[in-house]
Amino acid sequence: MSETTIPMLPCRTSLIDSVVTFYAALGFTTTYVQKSPYAYAVVERGGVELQLYGMKEYDPASSHSGCYVLTEDVDGLHTAFRAGLKAAYGRVPTRGLPRIGPLKDMSYGVRQFLVTDPTGNTVRIGQPVSEDPNHRPAPKETFARALHMADLFADSKQDLPGAAKIIDRVLGLTDEEPTPVQKLRLLVLRGDIAQRMGEAKQAAELLEEAEGIHLDSEQQDSAADALARLAELRG
Repeated sequence: MSETTIPMLPCRTSLIDSVVTFYAALGFTTTYVQKSPYAYAVVERGGVELQLYGMKEYDPASSHSGCYVLTEDVDGLHTAFRAGLKAAYGRVPTRGLPRIGPLKDMSYGVRQFLVTDPTGNTVRIGQPVSEDPNHRPAPKETFARALHMADLFADSKQDLPGAAKIIDRVLGLTDEEPTPVQKLRLLVLRGDIAQRMGEAKQAAELLEEAEGIHLDSEQQDSAADALARLAELRG
């Protein structure tokens, strides 16, 4: 027997055309579009198929829908998606709707990024980077745990204030100090969150502080994803 799962994602009816355009920018082919008696579209890219159905009163800002796509080339897809979005929109959208998130290694053994379409559906693109398939418990070390939890709050829960609170608390500790790489990652994530919340002045201050952290060559390699995100946010 062979089964296939096809995600069916909600879409505000009036946004069906912009959603199809968005997925086309990611390299998806539109295989079906229907406007009446209700909006419906099907997009495909390789072995990934997404079906989108229209809802007149659907609120993209409160959407929690999405799906997870596993790949063997998450870095390649991230690069291709960013290039496609830049070509379609004239820039790489990193906040608001639509948007694409940074590529990062998660503490539970997956390297991933998130991409969110104009109607609020979030597609997670991930590649396992560990042979152990079990879900990892949250790290116990103070700053590693804060990074883990803040990432979950910011992306999985879409709770930006909650993520900001976690980071602000650990950055305010006086009895413990993060490593330079941990501090850089915390500041970059906090600056990213501030930008997404429309707090431009605070974001600039956080990112400037992150930029001033000195890292040796080994630490730079370890923090490569955070440094790339920092350059993007400062650009």
